[in-house]
Amino acid sequence: MAQLELPFRPDGQLTEVMRLRVQSLQQRGHKRQDGERLLQPHEAVYRLDFSKQSLSFSHWTVRLASRGRLTITATSQLWTPDLTHLMTRQLLEPAGVFWRTAGVDAPVQCYEADAHEFGERIAELAKVRKVMYFLFAFAEGCSPETVDCSITFRPEL
Repeated sequence: MAQLELPFRPDGQLTEVMRLRVQSLQQRGHKRQDGERLLQPHEAVYRLDFSKQSLSFSHWTVRLASRGRLTITATSQLWTPDLTHLMTRQLLEPAGVFWRTAGVDAPVQCYEADAHEFGERIAELAKVRKVMYFLFAFAEGCSPETVDCSITFRPEL
């Protein structure tokens, strides 16, 4: 059966809007709303567009060009970025954590049980969504330029 590999794509416009929110609060000396999740400098918003809705999780493909750590956190379907600020209660558990501790020949590692559960959760949410948003947190030398990430599903019949 054919598999469906979906790439995570940076959402530059949404990342910029969220960065402007942080900047605006700082300039005015205001505090974030109670429970609001502000975008950190080392984070960016990515999106996953679903061409099919009935999917089963197969596997992750995460390439890190050098050592570093990538944490991927999904947002719930209740977040509508054009209408509301992101709230901490809209972040889903578990997050996917992927890292490489040595050079380019070392394999990318992850917490496999969490990554599998995370993939299954995304497949479940795909049944009710055409697009899903994620926070990518880059650390320990990892950056958007050094990451290539996709998720593969098996279409359900």
